[in-house]
Amino acid sequence: GGSNMEGMEGQDWQFDKFDDGSIKIVGEVQLKKYGKFLEDYATQLKEIEDALDDTIGDSWDFTLDPISLQYLPYEQTTLLQLVKTDNKIFNKVITVLASLCCEMNALKYEAENKFYNAMLFYGEGEPEEGLQEGEAQIQMGRMMSMFQDLHCFIFRSYEVVRSVMHQMASLHVSGRNTPKVIDVTDTHFQTVYEHLGDLLTCLITLDEIIENHATLKDHWTLYKRMLKSVRHNPSRFGISEDKLRPFEKLMMTLEGQVLDGMIFQNCVEQLYDDSRVHVSKNAVFAEEFALNIRTYLGQIETRIGENNEVDQRLKFVGVCGLYILHFQIFRIIDKKIFKSLWDIYKKVPAVNLIGNILWLPNEFLLTKLPHMAKALDKKARQAVLTHRQTWLQTKSQNLTRDAQIMYLQVSAWMVKMESNLSKASTLIEDLNNRCTLFIQGMLYACTISHNVRTTMNMHFSMQKPMTKSSVLALCKLIELLKAIEMTFHRRSMLVAESVNHILQHLSFIALTIIQAAKKRVISDKKYSERRLDVLSALVLAETTLNGPGTKERRLIANLALSVATKMKIFKEDELSSLQATLKKLEATVELREQVRNACDCSFLYWHRVIFPIYLADMYETAVDTHKLHYMFSALRDCVPPMLATKHMESPQLLLDAYDKEVMHNLKEHLLVPLCRDIETDLRLHIHSHLQLDDRNPFKVGLKDLSHFLKITPIRFFDRFINIKAYVEHYLDKTFYNLTTVALHDWKTYGEMRNLAVQKYKLNMMESHLPSQTLEQGLDVLEIMRNIHVFVSKYLYNLNNQIFIEKSSNNKHLNTINIRHIANSIRTHGTGIMNTTVNFTYQFLRKKFFIFSQFMYDEHIKSRLIKDWKFFKENHQKTDQKYPFERAHKFNTGIRKLGLTPDGQSYLDQFRQLISQMGNAMGYVRMIRSGGLHCCSNAIRFIPDLEDIVTFEELCKEENLSIECQKAAKTLDDVISNLSKNFAEGTEYFKMLVDVFAPEFRKSQNMHLRNFFAILPPLTLNYVEYSISCKEKLNKKNKVGAAFTDDGFAMGLAYILKLLDQYQKFDSLHWFQSVRDKYAKDKQQAIQQAQSKSDDKLQETLNLTVKRLDVYKQEFDLLNYSLSSARIFFRADKTAAEEKEDSKAKEKAEKDKDQAQAPATSDTPTSTETPTAVEGAGAPPPPPPPPPPMAF
Repeated sequence: GGSNMEGMEGQDWQFDKFDDGSIKIVGEVQLKKYGKFLEDYATQLKEIEDALDDTIGDSWDFTLDPISLQYLPYEQTTLLQLVKTDNKIFNKVITVLASLCCEMNALKYEAENKFYNAMLFYGEGEPEEGLQEGEAQIQMGRMMSMFQDLHCFIFRSYEVVRSVMHQMASLHVSGRNTPKVIDVTDTHFQTVYEHLGDLLTCLITLDEIIENHATLKDHWTLYKRMLKSVRHNPSRFGISEDKLRPFEKLMMTLEGQVLDGMIFQNCVEQLYDDSRVHVSKNAVFAEEFALNIRTYLGQIETRIGENNEVDQRLKFVGVCGLYILHFQIFRIIDKKIFKSLWDIYKKVPAVNLIGNILWLPNEFLLTKLPHMAKALDKKARQAVLTHRQTWLQTKSQNLTRDAQIMYLQVSAWMVKMESNLSKASTLIEDLNNRCTLFIQGMLYACTISHNVRTTMNMHFSMQKPMTKSSVLALCKLIELLKAIEMTFHRRSMLVAESVNHILQHLSFIALTIIQAAKKRVISDKKYSERRLDVLSALVLAETTLNGPGTKERRLIANLALSVATKMKIFKEDELSSLQATLKKLEATVELREQVRNACDCSFLYWHRVIFPIYLADMYETAVDTHKLHYMFSALRDCVPPMLATKHMESPQLLLDAYDKEVMHNLKEHLLVPLCRDIETDLRLHIHSHLQLDDRNPFKVGLKDLSHFLKITPIRFFDRFINIKAYVEHYLDKTFYNLTTVALHDWKTYGEMRNLAVQKYKLNMMESHLPSQTLEQGLDVLEIMRNIHVFVSKYLYNLNNQIFIEKSSNNKHLNTINIRHIANSIRTHGTGIMNTTVNFTYQFLRKKFFIFSQFMYDEHIKSRLIKDWKFFKENHQKTDQKYPFERAHKFNTGIRKLGLTPDGQSYLDQFRQLISQMGNAMGYVRMIRSGGLHCCSNAIRFIPDLEDIVTFEELCKEENLSIECQKAAKTLDDVISNLSKNFAEGTEYFKMLVDVFAPEFRKSQNMHLRNFFAILPPLTLNYVEYSISCKEKLNKKNKVGAAFTDDGFAMGLAYILKLLDQYQKFDSLHWFQSVRDKYAKDKQQAIQQAQSKSDDKLQETLNLTVKRLDVYKQEFDLLNYSLSSARIFFRADKTAAEEKEDSKAKEKAEKDKDQAQAPATSDTPTSTETPTAVEGAGAPPPPPPPPPPMAF
């Protein structure tokens, strides 16, 4: 038993698998292969993506810039935390100075972003027709809160300037016994003076903006005047007097402090001395102040107006401000400094502060230091004016050349930026190269910006016109500015990556120098307070330079090094190296900001008159068309400043006006000429078989317009300007409209469309207009407008449903069939059908008037009464058939009444009238058939007409957007309209019968009751006319030839229906009578021919038989046509319909008997009046006039 159990266990028990690791190896190999495949695939995808991408490099589209890359950190710690050394007093001094500098920076930022543009753009966006009465005061009212803020800003600035003076005066104390905070011998806090200069520049700029703003001053005067009116009668304006007084006081304050152009003057003239600090008597501070101005000016002088200038000219404005401040406080004139300041004009004749504001340093100095005017001779002052003019003249002459040189330099720089900045290399040398390259780009941008802004604004302020070549050269420079900006943007990943490496490298160099100096200080064992301050300063500089290069850290480092350098602990070469490194550091940190400021083209708003010239030239030359992107990028720069405006209800109004102006210029000077020339070019190509002017490009100078179509869409405001799409739309619209006007030109426009696709690569839309066929006739619209001409010039064929031209000077006759009508309806829409029927109704009214007059005529009326009487009396004898002879006699009798110049009797004219009315009815029939034809073509795409899906409900169920639901509803309406039209097809004939019939059957139209009696002579007249027309077909002169005129049968059927005379006409058995007559005549002729043997007579008799056959055949044709026409008017009703009609009549008679008095009405009592046809409000035909008509 035990062994049995063991055997069972053995079956379940398995050997351990031997693992030799082979599976793992195979797996790893596969994984590696898979990994490599993925890697290759990703690389391939990236390459494809790069190849298809619009932009070069790995940055996003410059115009969209959805994410802005910020690669510099903001300072998160406070100044107190940053300034930490063991030297408490030193800490306090540095903290105070750093705080003041930060405050001045903040004030500068506030002035630039809040006040400059709000005031500069004041009054802009004024409509062409000028402001309405009172609008100026409203605009000024909107500015009040801004002026209050500005007032507060100015006072805060005054306080900060005073505080800086107090702090500096407290540091640099005069007198040996006066206690000192720290020893500041040989210490020059130049950074503080630089910041102070920036703040004074802001105050000067505000003054200049107000000084140059005539509109602002005018509106202020108007506002004050309005306030006076309010003060005389406050209750009328609903204002209490106690509110008015403080407001007037505020106005006075604002005027004095802000609007009199004394902002800067008031700042420098304020009292700087108080009980604690005496500034004006501090000789040490006065000397220190002057020394700093000299040093600062010296640094600026070397770079201002040179190729390596960044923003030195704005700093120069600050130096001038500092000089005036120094003079106002200490009343000392340093003539050497004055001379240096005065002579800067030789390098820079004027400084563009902002927008179109130009600051002239020499005039500023003379205004603020009037006593210096005496010291200067007239020659010196004249020299400034002369130099300004010669500078501008020289600049204008050399602009084109300068622009070309700059173009080459910037292009070379762009190539370097794009190429040899390999990401792999991170060597020191490579970092240095990158740093130099970035700074070089920024310097190019600054140079171009200064040149463009100064030149444009000098022309503007000196009222000197610019030549076209100058304008174009300036535009080229503006393009270069934006090209530099776009290059920096395109390489922003590389810049972001490099900047931090460069900063680390530069910090390392600076720290190495500082550490060497620190070692020297520590190794010197002599202790003194000065040495301690220097050591603290070095430690502080080291600490701040160790971190990221934020503004605060750099500021503190600069202040600390100002103290550290006083003991000459740095060697000469070390100091110059340190200063150069720190300058480089600053330039790198501020790279982005400086590039943005230099490439900012918002000043272009004030010179936008150059835009049309630029566009016209671009169109003229048609080269480098892609540069249009750069110009639009420059125009986009004008938008952010406009958002600061306060004088309008919303800045959007100003933006809309600007947008409208730019788009108007673009359309007028580029898009419209481009569309026009492309269209002309296509036309000339298509009509090249005609004798055209010489189009040899070497002689005429044709330009390739396709360059414009290759420009990628330009972003402007919240849309893209797609030049190619604009041209496509223009051509589509033009071809569609012109084809609609002249459908026979469809082929020409089709060829032009194909050529546009081939030559210009345009995506043209099919116009989906029905192309015309060879036998194309008139358009529905044309016929409708001239229906009276159409019915007289065209003949109707009932069976083929076709109209044929009666006669034409051409070799062919025009025809109109259902297909043409359907095409026309497709072109103009189904609404035209109802309009056509309305026109027909108006036409029939006029014709019925003539018809009624004819029937009223005594000659006609008396004959008809006589004939009808004779028929009634002799109907037994004539076997109920109207005698042929009487009809013939009537015909000849009418001819005796007189003929028209072309030999027509009154009966001929009456026949023509009926034919024309019949043609009109035939036309209505054709319109209906054409409509159904058009509908069936459109509706064939709907799978099931019985079960039509409603798209609107489906969209609602799916919760689709409102737009989708609206679109679905429109689709539903179109489908229901089509299916309704297709199913019913409006009964136009019934309408035209119902509207006229009641009027015709009234008692006052009794003279029409014998109309049926005129039919025998009338049909006889028609048959004779028809035979003569057909015979003319075989003759050489075909005037008057025709083979069909079924309008007559249609007209007869319609009028008989209106008069309800079908049965009366049938009672004449006229066609039977005709048949009998011709059969009898034929029999006689045959008998005669058999009895006579004379050949000539035989021939004559044979011709007679033939003629009788023709007449019989013609009468039969007319009979068939009339029978067919009667079907349209439901004349021959079925038994069931007649039964229903008789029942309805009986019921009507009963109702009539029950009624007490018969109701009378002048209007037609039809079920469908003409108003059933849209827009038809025409009255029924007028009753005939009492006197007999005179034909």
